[in-house]
Amino acid sequence: MKIKEIRVYRGRNVYSHRPVIKMTVDIEGEEIPTKDIPGFNETLLNLLPGLKKHTCSYGYEGGFAKRLEEGTYLPHVTEHIILELQNVLGYDVKFGRARNVEGSLYNVIFEYSLEECGIRAAKLAVDLVNKLIRGEKIDLEEKLEKISNIIAEVELGPSTMAIKMEALKRGIPVTRVGNGSILRLGYGKYQKIIEGTISQNTSCIAVDIASDKILTKKILKDHGLPVPEGDVAYNEEEAISIAEELGYPVVIKPYNGNQGKGVHLNISNREEVVIAYRNAKNYSDLVMVEKQVKGRHYRVLVVGEKVVAVAERIPAHVIGDGVHTVKELIEIENKNPLRGNGHEKPLTKITVDAVSKMVLQKQGLTLDDVPRKGRKVFLRESANLSTGGIAIDRTDEIHPHNIEIAVRAAKAIGLDIAGIDITMEDIRKPLSATNGAIIEINASPGIRMHHYPSKGKPRNVAKAIVDMLFPKGSKATIPIVSITGTNGKTTVTRMVAHILKTYGYTVGMTTTDGIYIDDKCIYKGDNTGPKSARTCLADKNIDAAVLETARGGILREGLGYDLADVGVITNISEDHLGIDGINTLEDLAFVKALVVEAVKDDGYSVLNADDPMTPYLAKKAKGKIIYFSMYDNNLTVKRHIENGGIAVYVKEGVIVIANGQIVPVVRIEEIPATLGGKVLHNIENSLAAIAASYGVKVPINIIAKGIKTFYPDTTHNPGRFNLFNIGSFRVLVDYGHNVEGIKKVIEAARKLDANRLIGVIGVPGDRMDSSIFKVGEVCGKGFDFIYIKEDEDLRGRKQGEVAKILEEGAIKGGMDKKNIKIILKETEALKAAMHSAEAGDLIVVFYEKYEPLVKVIEEFVKNRQIKNMEDENKVRAYS
Repeated sequence: MKIKEIRVYRGRNVYSHRPVIKMTVDIEGEEIPTKDIPGFNETLLNLLPGLKKHTCSYGYEGGFAKRLEEGTYLPHVTEHIILELQNVLGYDVKFGRARNVEGSLYNVIFEYSLEECGIRAAKLAVDLVNKLIRGEKIDLEEKLEKISNIIAEVELGPSTMAIKMEALKRGIPVTRVGNGSILRLGYGKYQKIIEGTISQNTSCIAVDIASDKILTKKILKDHGLPVPEGDVAYNEEEAISIAEELGYPVVIKPYNGNQGKGVHLNISNREEVVIAYRNAKNYSDLVMVEKQVKGRHYRVLVVGEKVVAVAERIPAHVIGDGVHTVKELIEIENKNPLRGNGHEKPLTKITVDAVSKMVLQKQGLTLDDVPRKGRKVFLRESANLSTGGIAIDRTDEIHPHNIEIAVRAAKAIGLDIAGIDITMEDIRKPLSATNGAIIEINASPGIRMHHYPSKGKPRNVAKAIVDMLFPKGSKATIPIVSITGTNGKTTVTRMVAHILKTYGYTVGMTTTDGIYIDDKCIYKGDNTGPKSARTCLADKNIDAAVLETARGGILREGLGYDLADVGVITNISEDHLGIDGINTLEDLAFVKALVVEAVKDDGYSVLNADDPMTPYLAKKAKGKIIYFSMYDNNLTVKRHIENGGIAVYVKEGVIVIANGQIVPVVRIEEIPATLGGKVLHNIENSLAAIAASYGVKVPINIIAKGIKTFYPDTTHNPGRFNLFNIGSFRVLVDYGHNVEGIKKVIEAARKLDANRLIGVIGVPGDRMDSSIFKVGEVCGKGFDFIYIKEDEDLRGRKQGEVAKILEEGAIKGGMDKKNIKIILKETEALKAAMHSAEAGDLIVVFYEKYEPLVKVIEEFVKNRQIKNMEDENKVRAYS
């Protein structure tokens, strides 16, 4: 089996509303059932015994093992192996499927939690299957350990993960920015950025102060808060001098360290001072020497001027059993499933290094000694979890006076989230100069000790942080309208964006020609995919987003947002068939239905009641449905209204909204985009736009104002039914690129009182021959003369191939061959059409690239004006 492609779907997609990976594999030959491969089943189940619990299609535990015994195909086995490998690595994933694409190619689709883990598990699964087929050995444990090490580097730590999960629980969209600990919570102007536990509200100055232990200590002292006595040592001699002046025991630590690195406690003589100083110097240029404060180590967590959790931290240690050595006890403790490397798990593995050996030496022990049963043997003096320490919850025990001091300390430094480290005999008693001191303040405190204490009640600090960022009643996201369909989606997108701007929103918009923020194009080109949507929603200026969502992006990567307030499907008709496995209208509808499946429970799905595919879409739609229709007697609309539903439709030349009562919105003749009602497809587009705007609660009078000020020109709707007057004739530019779209444009153009209707036509080369032929046939029936051109991007076709099929179709449609001219270059074809145009003609251009055509038109007008002026001058001169 060979991997041909791996594609990651990070958002909701056509396979699942959870992130999935699609791996295309080639089985390279005849399909062999597992029962016919010697030793395959037994070896596989021995390597991954968890597979015995997979239910598979039988729906009961052991179902997959039965399928193996009966003989199943290898891509199906690979799917289950991938899921089980991820389970072994700590991820609870269940969804998967394997389907034949064609011939020996299969798509293996599976759920993932961490992208890097999913991809590596997939590659390992294929390698495992291949080795089992060949009877080769595989060191699965070693390979899993390598993946586990990679995961530890890229996975969110427990603190960040807790915040992510709490935000998702509240329905707040979460986007990971890069591979670090930065999360974007929410969309648009309401989004909040957080890195670990440093929020966007935390000032840089406050973080800098907290990182500087000397400065922190001074500020706390200035605020009358108890801190340890001590000073800064610039060399070993000064360190000894300060220690002896303070009196032993002392603490030596770097002035700007973290996670307990380089911190030495209970230093009791000159020799220990020198060793500790040299170690601390590795982490900082300046070293602090302080009087040792007696007592227990407490972490008090302050969030938004409230103490939300308190933990007693106990340094890394093991308990003697009278049998095992210290080294063996450490190895046993590190097998605790709660312990992992770094911050990957609730607790960190205990490491043996020079510091731990020194701590053991102080206790009169070495790694090879066997401590008596019950003896507590410390491996660290600092109580950080990052060095193997544990935490006991003490939140309910803290004295009110200490709460006040902790909040004051956080405010003194300027932190909205702070970890206050206090050493004192008993947290239940008031902190005073004789009962302890504030040791330091952390600007990015870890919260795993509070979520996963070794003893005591877990405290949901993540909830407190999310609540602080998004207080009750505040917004986390913005109105999102997602629009798809075969035809009209760009125009509807622009119409909705214009209406929302009329209402006062700063709108982010993605379309086929770019990403726009408040009418300014920040990125040109086709931007109808998930990446463009994410770019738009990440902009902090916008308070509404209108996203054109095309088929291609959905198939490539899924959606670029979580849930929309309104999902719109304009229509489903023949387009892009034969591409990416989409061969029928039902296939196309299935893909585009994702837009109305991903709608909020209190949102709306806007559907075209006149479209034959709508009953299928309605079954998949979420939220409430708003139907739109060109006809007031549409049966679907009538029944929907009778059942209390909302509908937008045309009644006696007026677009109305029915929602309990019928409310007029606008007369069709008042909508510029319809050219007085002649452009029927723009009436349809207006209906969809009005329905979508109503769905995001825009007042009806604003909707009317917006739709009446939206023009079919190069400013409001470039490339969509743009009409240019060229003196004695006109040019109509449109993006019609499929049968239905082109047919509608021709129907509208015929109502514009033209002498002759001239078509400049072309079709993208990735369409099926039958679709290209139909376009030619429609044009042959609709136009009086045709210029056939081709796109610059031939999309795998030979030059002239598409033009030939169009010509054949046009002739079938009734066009005389002498009225067909083939000029392959788009701009040249338009030039030829304009130069041969007669008075009253209307040239209709279905373009590939808009701007070059507009430039050709402008140059033609300019040259004609110059020629007219020259002719006038000649007449005057003659006179």
